Amino acid sequence: MATPKSKTSKARSAQRRSHDALSIMPCSVCKTCGEKKRPHHVCPACGAK
Repeated sequence: MATPKSKTSKARSAQRRSHDALSIMPCSVCKTCGEKKRPHHVCPACGAK
């Protein structure tokens, strides 16, 4: 079985995990009640599209 010759540095492992950060979800305003909702989803407050 293969064994690594040297330890993986913190910088190299951080580069590999750079895409794992959480991103901010897009948000829009409901036209009927003014609450925040996800785009292309039903409003959780009033049920409008």
